[in-house]
Amino acid sequence: MNMPATSPLSVVREHMPERLGRGRTTEAVSEALREAILDGGLPPSTWLREDEIAAVLGVSRTPVREALRRLADEGLAVKTAHHGTVVAPMSIEDVLALYVVRENLEGLATRLAASRRLTEPLSGLDEVHTQMLRVIEREDTDSAETTKELARLNLRFHGLIRQAAANLYLDRFLSQVEQAVRRLQPSTFSAPGRPEEAYQEHAEILAAIKAGSAQDAESAAKRHMRRAREIRLSMLLGD
Repeated sequence: MNMPATSPLSVVREHMPERLGRGRTTEAVSEALREAILDGGLPPSTWLREDEIAAVLGVSRTPVREALRRLADEGLAVKTAHHGTVVAPMSIEDVLALYVVRENLEGLATRLAASRRLTEPLSGLDEVHTQMLRVIEREDTDSAETTKELARLNLRFHGLIRQAAANLYLDRFLSQVEQAVRRLQPSTFSAPGRPEEAYQEHAEILAAIKAGSAQDAESAAKRHMRRAREIRLSMLLGD
């Protein structure tokens, strides 16, 4: 089946490796679809038809079918009776529910990180924090590429906090939350003044972790998440 170059599913091809390892087709298709959904290339409610995806990626329908099943299990796709699969929609209610969970889990992770004060993750936090400042100080802070880089550094910052928390279950839950947050486009870092504001919020979190002040660290992380929620809702409502 020949697919037009303008097909919305064409973006999936960008995430496929040039060479597929033996027996790795299903993994590659799953990852390509997952990344296309998470970076906004495949927006909510986009149809994910097996034959179209197979044609775009040049693979058989079998790995595509398994990949769609995995995405449905992860909550990134929804199977509809007799009609096929779509990218899972996200309502404002979904976003509110997501941030409630995120605020509390990130607060807990930061509290644990401050209590444990593991050396390696803490040094990584300093490095990421410095990198974020360098990006903010560029002249093109409002460019799409800069926003994307800041969003990536932000995820890295919070990922290191999860690592410092050293709790397998918390890491697993927050990884799922992170996937859902990545689907929300554009990034809150595209909001005027948000990069500088987030940098200062990270500075407060980092200072509390270094001081070993678990309560202050948790409070700072929760304030950071509440502010992110406020900006996200403002973006969604067009305020």
